[in-house]
Amino acid sequence: MPAPAPTRTDRKFLGRLSLPERRFVADALRAETVGGVLLLVAAVAALVWANTGLSDSYETVRNYHIGPAALGLDLSIQHWAADGLLAIFFFVAGIELKRELVAGELRDPKAAALPVIAALCGMAVPALVYVLTNLIGDGSMQGWAVPTATDIAFALAVLAVIGTSLPSALRAFLLTLAVVDDLFAILIIAVFFTGDLNFAALAGAFVGLAVFWLLLRKGVRGWYIYVPLALVIWGLMYNSGIHATIAGVAMGLMLRCTKHEGEEHSPGEHIEHLVRPLSAGVAVPLFALFSAGVTITGKSIAEVSTNPVTLGVILGLVVGKAVGIFGGTWLAARFTRAELNSDLAWPDVFAVASLAGIGFTVSLLIGELAFEGDPTLTEEVKAAVLIGSLTAAVLATILLKLRVRKYEALMAEEERDEDQDGIPDIYEEDNPEYHLRMAAIYERKAAEHRERALLAGASRDDGDSPA
Repeated sequence: MPAPAPTRTDRKFLGRLSLPERRFVADALRAETVGGVLLLVAAVAALVWANTGLSDSYETVRNYHIGPAALGLDLSIQHWAADGLLAIFFFVAGIELKRELVAGELRDPKAAALPVIAALCGMAVPALVYVLTNLIGDGSMQGWAVPTATDIAFALAVLAVIGTSLPSALRAFLLTLAVVDDLFAILIIAVFFTGDLNFAALAGAFVGLAVFWLLLRKGVRGWYIYVPLALVIWGLMYNSGIHATIAGVAMGLMLRCTKHEGEEHSPGEHIEHLVRPLSAGVAVPLFALFSAGVTITGKSIAEVSTNPVTLGVILGLVVGKAVGIFGGTWLAARFTRAELNSDLAWPDVFAVASLAGIGFTVSLLIGELAFEGDPTLTEEVKAAVLIGSLTAAVLATILLKLRVRKYEALMAEEERDEDQDGIPDIYEEDNPEYHLRMAAIYERKAAEHRERALLAGASRDDGDSPA
């Protein structure tokens, strides 16, 4: 396949992605979409399991303990899902962040400024909404971080269910928001939800990470080396008092995400391609299965809507996320004089901002950490996360459906490949060979139509002559 000629660089906000970046985003979001549908199924299954006659068995399974007590790992199934399986999710998030920083949208400080500001505002405003709600209602400040997270898999599942396909620029913007969001969620967990430190275990974890980094630097290969080492690092990190998912992030950030000469994919991209299905298809859905099963009754819904803690979570996700991301984006574009892509409009940005209010996975995790000593309030906060995420999904669905025809037209234009060389035509506008191929195609079509015109004329003449 011939390489496409360089195209003009589009500096507009939400402008055209480069072809490699577009392909990477498409591949990444395809896996996340499938995982998001599984996540949605798991969440529904958890709610059904917890709200039917089988609710006792749900609690029994969720609270069943397993693991070596001598190593400090005698944990419940729910605990294993939150600390163990989500470490895989954060490992993938670490690779995504590293790739974005060295080869993606975040590598250029000028291009990164706008999505980073949007993501920061999309976390600060929901936290502010939560704080104000609880100041007015005399509630607890412990849950301020719960509505700050975005669940990219759940958001993509919503897009898949409603049948709306966003143009690649909006999908990349949503993915970049989620990556930056994950980074700051990781920092929040590491800084604000760290217990009493076990310095011996922490030192052991750092030694393990140093060995991990050294092996990568030396080019050592083999899953049978890295997987046992990763498990040791995870166990030491868990026993250190720092949340164990931080180990996954640290290892993900150590992987090389730039290609050397002769490489089709960097090691980071290759490993992400292998691990992402495990993360999106197994780890996150199982976490949802054992964390989303809250009891939903008319009374519990009424309590959620009146309790300042849970009301702050709902308003933070629905109002705070949309206002924060949209407001931050608009202000950043205004002061940096970034021009919005003429094919899109600001209502499209607001729709994506509303979609980012789906804060399922990490919000549930932070809710468990914030109210660990209060199981009743923990369950109420989980219910609030579910209600807030569902409300944000419905709002985003309405807004996106209003523009669905525009999105379909943009997607058709992005994917058009009339010369059938495997490269969308929009990326070959400056390639002379492309125009020569298209000229030959049109000349063949013109010759074919001239031949048909002669045949049609001869047939008409024969029909007009007397028998």
